[in-house]
Amino acid sequence: MTPLRIQRDHGLGLEAAQKLAEQWMRDAEQRLGLTCRSEAVNGNPRIHFTRTGVTGYLDVTAQRFELQAQLGFLLSGFAPTIEAQIRQNLDELLGPSTPPQ
Repeated sequence: MTPLRIQRDHGLGLEAAQKLAEQWMRDAEQRLGLTCRSEAVNGNPRIHFTRTGVTGYLDVTAQRFELQAQLGFLLSGFAPTIEAQIRQNLDELLGPSTPPQ
């Protein structure tokens, strides 16, 4: 299994971030065929996702989106491409990330 961990800071606040996370979940189900479910962890949304070859979750806080996933053997070779696509998807959702200063 190949781990992926992607963090994106934002300044949206929890309510707006939660709405975007719900949008991400619907999009992931429709475009990527992921099975998703949402739960609250310490008062913050966590979206679990799975499909053949990948499992993981997206944690949402008032300041950050954090995605953690495990890629199975067949998808491991595509990890850089999958990570780039996830980053692009988050850029579309949250706006481009700014490098730390």
